[in-house]
Amino acid sequence: MALLGHGNMGKEIERLVAVGGKHRIVSIALSKRGAAFAAEDIREADVVIDFTSPEIILENIKKVAAAGKNMVVGTTGWYEHLDDVAKVIKKSGTGLIYGQNFSVGANIFFQVVAHATKLASAFGDYDVYGFEIHHAAKKDSPSGTALRTAQEILKNSSTKKILQTGKLDRQRNPDELHFASVRGGRNPGFHEVVFDSAADSITLSHSAHNRTGFAEGAILAAEFIRGKKGLYTFDDVMKIGNTV
Repeated sequence: MALLGHGNMGKEIERLVAVGGKHRIVSIALSKRGAAFAAEDIREADVVIDFTSPEIILENIKKVAAAGKNMVVGTTGWYEHLDDVAKVIKKSGTGLIYGQNFSVGANIFFQVVAHATKLASAFGDYDVYGFEIHHAAKKDSPSGTALRTAQEILKNSSTKKILQTGKLDRQRNPDELHFASVRGGRNPGFHEVVFDSAADSITLSHSAHNRTGFAEGAILAAEFIRGKKGLYTFDDVMKIGNTV
């Protein structure tokens, strides 16, 4: 494996790979802001894992694809360019897997929220909303995890049709889902969804204790994408062995 980015996530992946002994980190690039990397930096890798920033991720993807390497993209905040990335991957004949969150626990949370939304829509007059908290250094807001959670609600709700993530200086409309964000401190990630009715409230949350779960998922994704062609999401990893 090769790492692009050596911040908190890159360092945790490096630590887990060293402890596990199953894989090897052959190179680390883009460890400092403003740095660059070349094809030579990833020549020995079979999979490249990127945890950098949305400002440079598209260029990183193009370089890795041009080098003929498969890629795991943990960077979020670039999904409006997904169609362009799909074309790059198809043209290069490589494989790429991305996800709003590589934590297995968070992906279980997505499925629980989806099912709960269906039930709340069918059996009660529940309003639903959400919020998320991340450390002060996080580069995007709302988080990719928040957006994915909101997508699961919108897909499965009979009433919510529009996502609002900003400040509302008015009364919220009944068909709007408000998902708020807070940035501060060192929190590695907290997401909560509340279903509220006149009779009761149901609260679902996922709280990351540290970055280990995200790093473990990124390594799982690297194992999955090795030797494959095309564009995949972490949902494809979660389908393995899932009979629910």
